[in-house]
Amino acid sequence: MFARRFELPGHSFFLFGPRGTGKTTWLRHLLPDALWFDLLRIQTVLGLSRQPDSFRQQIEARPRGHWVVVDEVQRMPSLLSEVHALIAEHGRAHRFALSGSSARKLKRLDVDLLAGRAINRQFFPLTASELNYDFDLDRVLRLGLLPQIHAEPDYALDSLDAYVANYVREEIQQEAFVRNLESFARFLEVAALVNGQVVNVAGIARDAGVARPTVQGYFATLVDTLIGFWLPAWRKRSKVKEVASPKFYLFDPGVARALGGRLREPLDGVERGFLLETWVLHELRAAIALRNLGGRLHYWRTPSGSEVDFVWTRGDRAIGVEVKAAPAWKHEHGVPLKRLIHEGTLTAGHGVYTGSAELKDGPLRVWPLERFFKQLTAGHVLG
Repeated sequence: MFARRFELPGHSFFLFGPRGTGKTTWLRHLLPDALWFDLLRIQTVLGLSRQPDSFRQQIEARPRGHWVVVDEVQRMPSLLSEVHALIAEHGRAHRFALSGSSARKLKRLDVDLLAGRAINRQFFPLTASELNYDFDLDRVLRLGLLPQIHAEPDYALDSLDAYVANYVREEIQQEAFVRNLESFARFLEVAALVNGQVVNVAGIARDAGVARPTVQGYFATLVDTLIGFWLPAWRKRSKVKEVASPKFYLFDPGVARALGGRLREPLDGVERGFLLETWVLHELRAAIALRNLGGRLHYWRTPSGSEVDFVWTRGDRAIGVEVKAAPAWKHEHGVPLKRLIHEGTLTAGHGVYTGSAELKDGPLRVWPLERFFKQLTAGHVLG
């Protein structure tokens, strides 16, 4: 088992993260004596459906302070009303860990989300620090960061094939109420090919052979099931016109390659850049969640092509990060970032590249990839 950096809250909590990121393994490791309801097990779901009172009865039979885990809670959202009632009646006599890999059904049914009685936590694939910074760059870009890929490296390709076929293409298409499986499969391939790019929904609809509202619904499903992430454009105080459309990123480089049908292909230059951005975005999101930093992530771009890959904002602070899949950092790489700092739009900026030397480029600190991850983990990038 990998040593995950997530800390167990002392309070009831929701734990949301994509399937296969290790939520269940982590919970079983930290809560071996918890009362466990695994809603991936048909027997558990059938038993609770036939005898709904047994959920409360089993919990109330446990001693005070005991943990209760409901794994994949979105499969029986009705249980959340009972959890709410138990917390209201008994306070912290029972603590709940409520894990899930999809918020879609919870949103659709407008279910009870406990009105703040349970805090929210996010779970992610492995981070560089959880790998002890012992990674092969090309392997991560090709195969990603799902724990199983690193636990069983000889079966990495098979594992990713199975993840995409058995989970993304089957379970998620059920979440989206997809009737035309062929069109959904085409959409997934196109969505993988636009990973890290500004999305033209009308163009994707044409390529996938489906209506634009259908494509919008497909994207919403990927976001709700935590497979995808919209990175909004940042528009604030710049003296030039800015792009307003969001970018779309998949949550893992390996999953992006598998969905795009490129898992067994060599990395090419353009793909390499987008996959490195995908990894850095993953590390930024994980750092924000793990350190409870709050704020929001964006990107910034002008119609003429000036761009900053990531901008983190919170209050009056705005920190930019520019990522280059290149072994040498060139002066022009940081020009948009430096301009925004000089005009006071950004408060700080960092460059990230695949070379080996730490550099100073005007107001920018430029980091080799591993060093950047260490600085991010230590709180020196977004601190």
